Amino acid sequence: MSVAVTTQGLGAGVASLPLDEYGFLIERKSWNRAIAQQLADRNGLGQLGTTQWMIIDYIRDKYFRLGALPPMRNMCRKLGVNRDAVKKAFGNCRQLWQIAGLPNPGEEALTYME
Repeated sequence: MSVAVTTQGLGAGVASLPLDEYGFLIERKSWNRAIAQQLADRNGLGQLGTTQWMIIDYIRDKYFRLGALPPMRNMCRKLGVNRDAVKKAFGNCRQLWQIAGLPNPGEEALTYME
């Protein structure tokens, strides 16, 4: 089931985001930085900073190039950030996954992302 969510974003007026019932983008090709910022705003994270963009770019690259994400500890070591900083920056894995425009991982995976 798809849901079109209307949200304010980037001072550009109201934009409709094609999200599924769990808040994930339906079409990954529609993702861009402006949409990521709208999703961050929708999740109450405010303006995305340099470290957040670095993390988003890294996980998007790994996911779309390799089809999977590295363990959190590997990502933190590679990017030079600590796990607590990632949690503080995004709240939880689900929000990071949504903002990065990654597809809905399925109900089982969602239970581990909170």
